[in-house]
Amino acid sequence: MVRTLRVLTSLTGWACVAIGLFHVALGNAALPGAGSAGATVDSWGRFMGAGFAGYGLAWLWAARQRPVPARTVRWLAGVFLLGAVGRLLSLAVHGRPHWFQIVLTVIELLLAPVFLLLADADENTAPAQSPRPADPSTAP
Repeated sequence: MVRTLRVLTSLTGWACVAIGLFHVALGNAALPGAGSAGATVDSWGRFMGAGFAGYGLAWLWAARQRPVPARTVRWLAGVFLLGAVGRLLSLAVHGRPHWFQIVLTVIELLLAPVFLLLADADENTAPAQSPRPADPSTAP
């Protein structure tokens, strides 16, 4: 389970960084069906792309920790799940989006709980940290 957590965390991080940079570079062209959404949506999409790239960097940071911090994985998975909830709200309010957005919603709804289940896998197998010995130069 530890390897699965590490691989999924890394893949999610790299995917989010790539997708975020793709949105920064292409703006509206990065969103299926949004090519003519105008300058305001283009500006917003490029800005949010930068934020998504940063979100991906947070996943990569977590993947490189030893052990992978469960609390961080839970928070990042929670944000992932919140994004899926946002997509479901949009579906309810505005109807079906482009088919690719439906695919992303399904991935987010399935992957977030996997991360929540795996979050503490690495911490549970890590050896307990022993307290650091006292610095003899500071002893009374």
